[in-house]
Amino acid sequence: PKTDIVFLKVHKSASSTVMNILFRFGETHNLTFAFPLGGGYQLYYPHHFLARFVQGFSPQSPRRFNILCHHMRFLQPEVQKVVPSSAIYFSILRNPVQLMESSFVYYKGASAFSRVRSLEEFLSQPYRYYNPASGDRHYARNLMTFDFGFNPDGEVSPERVQLMLKAIEASFDFLLISEYFDESMVLLKEMLCWDLDSVVSFPLNSRDSSTKSPLPDSVVEKLKAWNRLDWEIYTHFNRTFWERIERDIGRERMRREVSALRERRAELARTCLQG
Repeated sequence: PKTDIVFLKVHKSASSTVMNILFRFGETHNLTFAFPLGGGYQLYYPHHFLARFVQGFSPQSPRRFNILCHHMRFLQPEVQKVVPSSAIYFSILRNPVQLMESSFVYYKGASAFSRVRSLEEFLSQPYRYYNPASGDRHYARNLMTFDFGFNPDGEVSPERVQLMLKAIEASFDFLLISEYFDESMVLLKEMLCWDLDSVVSFPLNSRDSSTKSPLPDSVVEKLKAWNRLDWEIYTHFNRTFWERIERDIGRERMRREVSALRERRAELARTCLQG
């Protein structure tokens, strides 16, 4: 089993559930975690990650931690100072349309959202409410792009998009997709050489479905355009996600593995209810 891991915890993308899996595995195997200096649940986000943000890190006597999985804005040269060179890097993505709708609800106090009554109102005149110089602007535009360390207001040219995608591919061993969470857990199990029970989980921090409603097509298209960099990241790695499954696992085996995962989850749920 792989025990040296960097998980980029992208906001509002089922990442808390994944982090909980890592905590459980790390605790079972007596692994060390890179916790934020001074407590808390973020590594001085939204600043780019620095090694000195980690509790117990010292440049004079650099200590290596097994697992780094708290919210951070990715900066690989600094990350490499606190984890072994053998570490596996991965993250999880979410459809930018649903991601921004979720961000709008969750981060309603953000400066870009605080003066509007609805997402449609914001999208009708985004630059009336959105300030690129604001310290919390990332919650309102290209949030995944920001978490991966890039400029959310950057130019959307084919050349720049390709550079960004190549940089992510160079840094990360694989990316999961939150819309296909069970398939992602099977892929995670395979890539880390873990057993099935290590990736069985129950959703954390998920919204009640009664608070969600379908978005009109016109709003969806505006969301894609406003979050174009996120959309480019998501569509590219959604495609490579299925290509990897086809190549390394196969569709038929994936179906069997997902079925086994769901059965095990249901079994554990029944045990919890009985206990």
